[in-house]
Amino acid sequence: MSDRILTRTQDLEDFCALCRDAPYITVDTEFLREKTYFPQLCLVQLGKPKTAGSEEMAVAVDPLSEDMNLSCLEGLFFNKDIVKVFHAARQDLEIMLQLFDGRLPAPLFDTQVAAMVTGYGDQIGYQSLVKQICNAEIDKSNQYTNWSRRPLSKDQIEYAIADVTHLRKIYETLYAQLQSSGRKDWVYEEMANLSDPSFIQTDPKAAWERVKIRSDKPKAMVVLKALAAWREIEAVAKDRPKHFILKDDVIGELAKQSPKREKDLEHIRGLPEKYRQGEHAKTLLGLIKGALEQPKETWPKKRQRNAFAQELIPALEMLKMLLKIQASEHGLVPRLLASNEDLEEFLMAAGDEQQNSLKIMQGWRKDIFGSYAKDMSEGKLVLCLQDNQIVLKRI
Repeated sequence: MSDRILTRTQDLEDFCALCRDAPYITVDTEFLREKTYFPQLCLVQLGKPKTAGSEEMAVAVDPLSEDMNLSCLEGLFFNKDIVKVFHAARQDLEIMLQLFDGRLPAPLFDTQVAAMVTGYGDQIGYQSLVKQICNAEIDKSNQYTNWSRRPLSKDQIEYAIADVTHLRKIYETLYAQLQSSGRKDWVYEEMANLSDPSFIQTDPKAAWERVKIRSDKPKAMVVLKALAAWREIEAVAKDRPKHFILKDDVIGELAKQSPKREKDLEHIRGLPEKYRQGEHAKTLLGLIKGALEQPKETWPKKRQRNAFAQELIPALEMLKMLLKIQASEHGLVPRLLASNEDLEEFLMAAGDEQQNSLKIMQGWRKDIFGSYAKDMSEGKLVLCLQDNQIVLKRI
């Protein structure tokens, strides 16, 4: 079986059988989602390395073929002895959630995360990794083609299969670098979120937190929460993008004005005509009324970070310098170690037991940066100039 497109279930089953002894498979997908809530799967690309029983190969599986059933992928994707390798996995994992009834394949490996840990830069793209590691160029002209149209062109198929062909060498190279540097566990810590369905799915009750609104009044927040949850549920039920139901700015305006009657809806800018009267208007007004009838002590509050004290700014600048030094020392992207918000939280939690629960005080981040930040904040570590170089000294 050579690299090609699979349109029959039997061919896919044969490929899965060849993968049973593989230590890993490479995975990518092509999909459309411009007019749907859920991504519409158009192609699944799979690659395998050379094993005792077969050569390395890559295939594109056509889920739109009448003679294709993807159920046999379950045995492959949930085999604990086979690592599933993705690049920038999040969107692909949304599809996996649909394909496997809310479950995610395991174990997972994301080469974008691994590349950040091994010094290839911040959120590096697949094309750049192919160039740096495989010394090859990818023709991206087919990236935004309509993957739902059949038949697929030869160029489309070649482009799609290339996404998992080069991924084999990228994975093996990064994995070897992680092993030699002792950083393999770092990547698996980072990938723990990718194995958690709640990290991929949106909880309707939390949807309001993603909607920007120019108000921090609890009254607006409780209405926003109700409207955003309703919109999320509607979008899922109708399989339409959320903005097809109501746009963010309209949701925000409804929350701010909290209209009580149909005529009040006339003042909501951008509100589609169908929501201004009749059953749709009653739905909105009912949601708003129901939200405002909740006990006021249960009304949500806009999440606001505590104001960062101006007197802590010099300390923050010292931590930023320490972060750059430690990141450079270990060939890491500083953002992977800590964000500016992480540093501010650390300083604001000084002297509080809560400081030990912060992200930079966990796992490998603590070893590389958090413990140093702690020592610096306690006066046990200082930054010095030595031969015009910034160095760390313990006192």
